[in-house]
Amino acid sequence: MHLRTFAAVMTALLITAAAVGAPIEYPKTKKVEQVDDYHGTKVADPYRWLETDVRTSKDVADWVAAENKITFDYLGTIPEREPIRKQLTTLWNYEKYSTPYKRGGHYFFSKNNGLQNQFVVYTVDKWGDTPRVLLDPNGWSKDGTVALGGVSVSDDAKYVAYAAAEAGSDWQTIRVVEVANGNQLSDELKWVKFSGISWTKDDKGFFYSRFPAVESGKAYQSLNRDQKVYYHRLGTPQSDDPVVYYDPSQPEWNHGADVSEDGRYLIISTTQGTANRNQVHVRDLQDPYAMPVTVVDKIENDYTFVGNDGPVLYFRTDLNAQKGRLIAIDLRNPARENWKEILPESDATLQGVDYTGHRFVANYLRDAHSEIRLFDTSGKPVRTVELDGIGSAGGFGGRSDDTETFYSFSSFATPPSVYRYDIATGEKQLVFRAKVAMNPADYEVKQVFYTSKDGTKVPMFISYKKGLKLDGNNPTLLYAYGGFDISLTPSFSISRLTWMNMGGVYAVANLRGGGEYGEAWHDAGTKLHKQNVFDDFIAAAEYLTKNGYTKPSRLAVQGASNGGLLIGAVETQRPDLFGATLPAVGVMDMLRFNQFTAGRYWVDDYGSSANADEFKALYAYSPYHNIKPGTKYPATFITTADTDDRVVPGHSFKFAAAIQEAQAGPAPVLIRIETRAGHGGGKPTAKVIEETTDEMAFLVKNLGMKLPKTF
Repeated sequence: MHLRTFAAVMTALLITAAAVGAPIEYPKTKKVEQVDDYHGTKVADPYRWLETDVRTSKDVADWVAAENKITFDYLGTIPEREPIRKQLTTLWNYEKYSTPYKRGGHYFFSKNNGLQNQFVVYTVDKWGDTPRVLLDPNGWSKDGTVALGGVSVSDDAKYVAYAAAEAGSDWQTIRVVEVANGNQLSDELKWVKFSGISWTKDDKGFFYSRFPAVESGKAYQSLNRDQKVYYHRLGTPQSDDPVVYYDPSQPEWNHGADVSEDGRYLIISTTQGTANRNQVHVRDLQDPYAMPVTVVDKIENDYTFVGNDGPVLYFRTDLNAQKGRLIAIDLRNPARENWKEILPESDATLQGVDYTGHRFVANYLRDAHSEIRLFDTSGKPVRTVELDGIGSAGGFGGRSDDTETFYSFSSFATPPSVYRYDIATGEKQLVFRAKVAMNPADYEVKQVFYTSKDGTKVPMFISYKKGLKLDGNNPTLLYAYGGFDISLTPSFSISRLTWMNMGGVYAVANLRGGGEYGEAWHDAGTKLHKQNVFDDFIAAAEYLTKNGYTKPSRLAVQGASNGGLLIGAVETQRPDLFGATLPAVGVMDMLRFNQFTAGRYWVDDYGSSANADEFKALYAYSPYHNIKPGTKYPATFITTADTDDRVVPGHSFKFAAAIQEAQAGPAPVLIRIETRAGHGGGKPTAKVIEETTDEMAFLVKNLGMKLPKTF
């Protein structure tokens, strides 16, 4: 080898070694002799013991402590960690508002002053007057880990029922306060999960859904079965609550209930899993002896209740309309052949409809960004709401006789704004605009369309600071989800803004499996077609490298929950394509996911290892089962939480142990396990900033980034 060439190679190796650091001594994770037989295929599961709840196993608790020590020792050596934390904290410290809504002549909204751990609920009698605090979760726990879940205001705004969740758990407790004075009532309802709260017209009580009490010590892992709809009358114990609806022949089905605006009907929706498909039963609340009448008997399509005009009920559905339409069902003649179409299927995807001010406010997605159109009750177009550009709009709720509504708008480089909107005239008034220390004009936001492996065109948003040279050398963060009919639309994020301020490119790919283009787009990323999702993501990464944005060594990828599965799958399929991966709270064992908590619902999207064909597809991409010893994996930073009862942390524990053992390259494989936190919902601001800081510090070190002098 030429001396100059040799010197250059040695210099490069030294730089790489300095960036990666000394080899990490991972914990010696024990292995067990566990082999399962799936349709004749023997599958080893040596880390099965890591599935045990950390609160009941000293071995698992000791392993968690050992892994966290290694992770936090590593993070403590990164000098950029503190500047990143300061930048995030500074930018995060701005007022944040939810979209207001009106009930019984009162207005309600949530607000965070900046760095409060939880949003505070306010109410005001007259718009423009000084609001007062109604619910402040920040006083419910010292560490901010008790969070507010759903909030439901009674019809005349006399009471508010609210759900509280501890440590990020999906389990919630419902309580009630008086709006006039904030006094707490004695009512307390437990074992509530995946439930709405819907008041009767007389404000004497409400409908909700709950599961049976769980055996002590198993609340965070046991399967959720036998959900029932109950009615709770204020001032009575939960033990007196009567069951309103349950199907004993289907213990795995879920049931929710919604009272129509006029108080006449109870609309009961029954689902089998996470897919937007449901039965519909309607009970006449004026008749105390009435039984629920079946309106939709099969779980084959989506029927989302929108509102009613007397006995005429409106539903958003995908029946004979992959992208959605609005129909009317007259309870006086409810046979399917008598259903009436109000809004036919459009070329854009109908995400949802609100019935406000005797207008249908239709929220469409066109190439993954919002388009809002108003129609009269016959379906005749009234107007399109003028938005502030390509972004995401939400809100537009209200009663059928309201003359006003509120909506919010944001985008990648546009902080949230809240508008008050006159339904009759179309006039809008800006009532809040987030004051963030940034100028939207300093950032470039574009949408591109790239080609996936099978020729499918897939949209992707790309954002970065203007003036960035597209020389193929920029640190880039690619994010996606790709599942459960969930659409990723442009949204504002302080962490993403900080990343762009650090000189990074931020990209969001709208993969199949989501809902961006309707049910066909969703179905193309489910069960036997799930590999399409990973192919779409890999194609997005290749687009970014081929079009001058970045290169593999400077490309990081991130996803959470189903998105964590996505990152685990593409990392094991294409470890050469990424410089760093951030799989968060991921579903990593695709053969056993349905054995825990809410996992059984996901069979709709994933399939089940109990089915021979679906097992074959699952086994082919299951991240935990496709880790190959002796492979050079990219720098990997896994995140999870000890009280995650949505995707139990055992998924991440097993994946971390396996990939640490298999790692043949110098890149670190770390897992960060948060305490008193769950799947992500209700996580205190302080914990969010800490976790985001650690993720970004990890990327700075492993992508070889240098922070700008102005940072």
